[in-house]
Amino acid sequence: MQSMRKLKVVARKVYDYIRYDLKEIAFPSSMPDPPGMIKRKKLTWKERGLVLKEATRLYAASWVRDIGPELRPSEYEKDIGDDRKPREENATDGKRESSTLEDLAVAARGGMETLRPALQHLYMTRASAYRDSLKCFIQGYQEGLKETIERKGEKGIDTSQQEDDVSKKPT
Repeated sequence: MQSMRKLKVVARKVYDYIRYDLKEIAFPSSMPDPPGMIKRKKLTWKERGLVLKEATRLYAASWVRDIGPELRPSEYEKDIGDDRKPREENATDGKRESSTLEDLAVAARGGMETLRPALQHLYMTRASAYRDSLKCFIQGYQEGLKETIERKGEKGIDTSQQEDDVSKKPT
């Protein structure tokens, strides 16, 4: 009888541990809300749909704001014109050249097949610009170094003596 009660107590403690404590250890809950915090009710499926619709509208508006209103699909169809030339060919007739961002936006609408070459072109253009600027910097640095060496040569200071002076200075 006595052992049966002890077994019930132990079983109850194990059950409570598994039910409350182990769950909290394995999957800890976040900090409790501060007092006075009012919890929001869960949204219905209709409200979720409205939120998704509004978020999509705002996202599309941000793209139009970033790439310009002239790239809206309805506007793009108007640019094709009667002669059925694409917009890029019409741009060469004297209107204006499209920017890189506009080109990427048009390529992104075409899918990965058109986006990959556009991105490769962008990366190669930037890499060549970086390479050219680095060459220009190195060339200017070498010219400045030559001028400095020539000035020191004009003053009559031997570069080897100057190196010895620098090595003798305490740091």
